[in-house]
Amino acid sequence: MPGISRKASSFGESVIRAMTRVANRYGAINLSQGYPDFDPPPELLEAAARAAREGPHQYAVTWGAQDFREALAAKQTRFMGIPIDPDEHIVVTCGGTEAMMAAMLTAVDPGDKVIVFSPFYENYLADAILADAEPVCVPLRAPDFSFDRQELEAAFAGGAKALILCNPANPTGKVFTRDELLFIASLAERYDAFVITDEVYEHIIYPPHEHVYFAALPGMFERTISTGSLSKTYSITGWRLGYAIAPRRIVDGLRKVHDFLTVGAAAPLQAAAVTALRLPDSYYLGLGSLYAGKRELFLGYLERAGLAHVRPEGAYYVLVDVAAFGARGDAAFCEWLAREVGVAAVPGQSFFKESVDGFIRFHFAKKESTLVEAGERLLELRRKWEASLQG
Repeated sequence: MPGISRKASSFGESVIRAMTRVANRYGAINLSQGYPDFDPPPELLEAAARAAREGPHQYAVTWGAQDFREALAAKQTRFMGIPIDPDEHIVVTCGGTEAMMAAMLTAVDPGDKVIVFSPFYENYLADAILADAEPVCVPLRAPDFSFDRQELEAAFAGGAKALILCNPANPTGKVFTRDELLFIASLAERYDAFVITDEVYEHIIYPPHEHVYFAALPGMFERTISTGSLSKTYSITGWRLGYAIAPRRIVDGLRKVHDFLTVGAAAPLQAAAVTALRLPDSYYLGLGSLYAGKRELFLGYLERAGLAHVRPEGAYYVLVDVAAFGARGDAAFCEWLAREVGVAAVPGQSFFKESVDGFIRFHFAKKESTLVEAGERLLELRRKWEASLQG
């Protein structure tokens, strides 16, 4: 029988999604795959019910329903501070995942180099491989996950066609400073490269940190593909509504790639989501406050449990250092954690290009009661681990 392609054989399955299955197997609290266990805004649920009854139920325009694009353009113009045209600058996709894949296929040719900061969201390396591109990893170093400017310039000088920028970053929670972004912008201009941003956590920022949209920096809109999603902002990860924003010359390519990848995002969900995109600014302020409270609650438990961690500046993830436990392999430790403690995390190695063993990632996009239960279980982690060594 014929074998599958070398490309499909060159990367593994998603570790994050695999850890959800591990959580389900052991009945563990799932702090691995980053989705909420609370409802979206009530206005959005009501709009979804109307769309289910009244439609539309057939294809929308391939690159996004007109009213959805208009609402999204108005919202992003307001927050990004630059004019976004609903007809010229937007492609609506099946989640931010497809937006990133379409951006990669539009920006790079086979053999092109793509810079990826490490640690990274695991999809990025697979996206590069699927696009027949060569990923070039530049490390972000703890505790602040800053990059070495000479290393980054060397990566650009080596012929990189694009850089992927996740900001706020998954899995570190890093929020890139304006100074860092301006330096990246100077390199993108000097070496004539694209910057593909992943800004799905744009509204989950913890003061005093601020989110700076890369495309809004001087001269950067023309070489930036901004990808985003409604998933995390409105707690609708299962709706799979994402988008890419770019100048028209890039959008023309994005539309064609998107069309043949998925044809289009779900029409009734686009119709319903217009309601969310028109929510007032107070909603986004409330969202930030909501997650700030969850961060303090969960990090408080980590501190009480004696678990060293990196305090996130944005997004809803936290990297925890478990090297002191002396576990042989973070994957095995996460399996034990789900089975014996009842809390599921993601092995840190899945986020790093470098050989790293001793980090795990939790997320805290859960109800307060869920975080309290998970925290109480983690308070028993050290005792149970020591007991397992003695046994």
